[in-house]
Amino acid sequence: MDESIFDRSLDDQLCFRLYSASIGMSKLYSQALLSVNLTFPQYLVVLALWDTDGISATEIGHQTGMGIGTLNPIIKRLEAHGWLYKEPHASDKRKTFIFLDAKAKQSKDKINQAILKQLKGFDHKEVDLLKLMQELGKLQTQLDKLNSK
Repeated sequence: MDESIFDRSLDDQLCFRLYSASIGMSKLYSQALLSVNLTFPQYLVVLALWDTDGISATEIGHQTGMGIGTLNPIIKRLEAHGWLYKEPHASDKRKTFIFLDAKAKQSKDKINQAILKQLKGFDHKEVDLLKLMQELGKLQTQLDKLNSK
């Protein structure tokens, strides 16, 4: 690896570019989610449940990359605001499964439309989003390998 990649200014660091882009994307989504009173992290939890309803908090954490300490307050707030509910496991009372409530199911189209509207100002011709997602997926796979050692 070329060590000169570390001898660069802040704006020329890959870690900073990814961090800045992540913050920018979070802000963009947060603006769209204001109409349904969801935060971006809450949206990620709801999104994970749209993919697979009735899973444990641990599984949601694996899908979203959130730790249980971050996730539990988010789940409690979503439950208090009618977005989801918990059911205990039939034979193991220590385990609970989390399900989307009707509000979350009925709001899916509204949320998607709000996000799409927010993204309308995004000049997708400047960035190949599909290729970017593929490259970020490869990067994440490599980072996961390095971080699991």
